[in-house]
Amino acid sequence: MAQTLTGRAARLEDVAALAGVSLATASKALHNKPRISEETKQRVLDAARQLNYSPNKLAQSLARGTTGTIGLVTSDLQGRFSTPILIGAENELRAQSTSVLLANARGDAALERQHVKKLLSLKVDGLLIVQCETNPRPTLGRDWGVPLVYVYGPSTDIEDCSVTCDNVDAGRMAVNHLISCGRRHIAIIGGDETYTAATDRTKGAVEALAELGIEPAGPIRYGKWDEGWGRAATRLLLDQGVTFDAVVCQNDQLARGCIDALKQQGLRIPDDVAVIGHDNWSVLTSSSRPALTSIDNETETIGRRAARYLVDAIEGNPHHGVDYVPCRLIQRESTLPLD
Repeated sequence: MAQTLTGRAARLEDVAALAGVSLATASKALHNKPRISEETKQRVLDAARQLNYSPNKLAQSLARGTTGTIGLVTSDLQGRFSTPILIGAENELRAQSTSVLLANARGDAALERQHVKKLLSLKVDGLLIVQCETNPRPTLGRDWGVPLVYVYGPSTDIEDCSVTCDNVDAGRMAVNHLISCGRRHIAIIGGDETYTAATDRTKGAVEALAELGIEPAGPIRYGKWDEGWGRAATRLLLDQGVTFDAVVCQNDQLARGCIDALKQQGLRIPDDVAVIGHDNWSVLTSSSRPALTSIDNETETIGRRAARYLVDAIEGNPHHGVDYVPCRLIQRESTLPLD
């Protein structure tokens, strides 16, 4: 490490002085915090580079009374949604030089609380509580002595910090995409109505249609999140003589079942009927014929953002309420525009 004129190793105050900023601004710039202009950030980074300054993580932790470790409790360690969330959170925390202790509650509320207590006994600085579904969940309270952030399954307490995907906007996104492809008779096949993912996606889709003065094609029916229900719901539409040129399916399994039923009736996808799924599960989207257009929940982004919020809270800047991360539409061959 470079030395100052006095012969000692460079400190943060030396970086701030050379850059002509306050200590707080220098610290924020070095940790890539928001609300710092790019010009100021670059000036601080240049000063740090000139002085060969490198923050001492151990000293920082001791000064703050923290350990540089957070706990992560998941309801499903190997779940399709949990895994990318964990990857996103771990990537963000690694960038912050923060270690992660992981525990799997396996969907058991009592085991979840046991894991929380165990991780607290190990002196973690905060906790990420990850669910494998987006249904709101009961809060664990705020008497643990460290901040908690709820991930994917938001807390019912608005004072807590939660991060999840925006399923209402996803429903709108699906309809607006099909409209842009020239479709006007849009049916909706729902998943399990006990899941807020199903009702929220329906809400967004129906609202988007209503704004254009369009009613859904046929009744909206709910069922299991599987290919069998996708086939059965599509057959009901066909048997009842419903006129439709597109189908919003609330997950990729439903979409695969829908495509199967349409093909059995000699209908072409997307020429006769466009089909869109949700979840962007590569196992299904890539093997579908034609390849399936789907909406991605941006679960890695959710994990990264939740981890960032937890670090903010540990540093004394907590967030409150639910942050709904926008989903992202991935267009493939099942929804090509009409000629």
